[in-house]
This record gives sequence, structure tokens and C-alpha cells, in this order.
Amino acid sequence: SVPQVIFLICAYVTVYMIYVKFRKTSDSENDSFRLEFLLVPVTGLSFLENHSFTPLEILWTFSIYLESVAILPQLFMISKTGEAETITTHYLFFLGLYHALYIANWVWRYHTENFYDQTAVISGVVQTIFYCDFFYLYVTK
Repeated sequence: SVPQVIFLICAYVTVYMIYVKFRKTSDSENDSFRLEFLLVPVTGLSFLENHSFTPLEILWTFSIYLESVAILPQLFMISKTGEAETITTHYLFFLGLYHALYIANWVWRYHTENFYDQTAVISGVVQTIFYCDFFYLYVTK
């Protein structure tokens, strides 16, 4: 569908910007977050808690769980250095705003379809809690 194509294009542009255009702005000295602290628990949880034990379902569950904690390395770096580039903070702010719209989607779907996905809602709540921490830093700094 068109929204999925737009989403994929935006994702590819974001990856391009990070790894090509703004590559020199990377701060490898302060970027010391150990990704295995996210990947190992998320992988284990996606195998233990999913709707059905199929490869596609496990991959979908993994993506949902990983998305809920994906902001942690950036929050770690912001709290470690006490600062962030303006473009980074604006990007994270609008990414958080986008994820906050998930809540409206959940309410709408529950109201109109009487449907909710427990995995997505719990992961979304965890993600929203992390973004609240970022929003606090965003507003106060």
C-alpha cells in the first residue's frame, strides 16, 4: 500500500542520512552502549512471548519488542554527554510524537473494531515511558 511504501522510503532515507550524509557527526567515544543488552533479551522474549510459534510471527514480535527499546542507546548517550545535536533532538521528538499516535490508533481500533493486540499495546506502553523520559529532557534542556 502507499503508506507502507512511504514508510520504507523514509526508513531508507533515514539510514542513508545516518550512515552517509551525517557519518562524520558520529561520536564513537561516547557511543558506548552495549547493544547486546537490548538484542539478547528482545530475542529471547520474542521466542517466549508471541502469538504463534512461527518464523514470521517471531520476527514480527522481535520487531515490536526491539522498537519499544530502540531509543535507549540514544537516551543513554544524551544522559552521558548531557547534550545532543539539534537535529537529533528534533528527530527523536517527532519520532516520539509518531509513536504517541499509536495510542490514538489503539483507542480507535478498540472503539470501532473491538480489537487490541496485547503484544503491541504492552510494547507501546514501554516505549512511551522511555519517550516520556526523552520529552522531559527535550523540554528542560
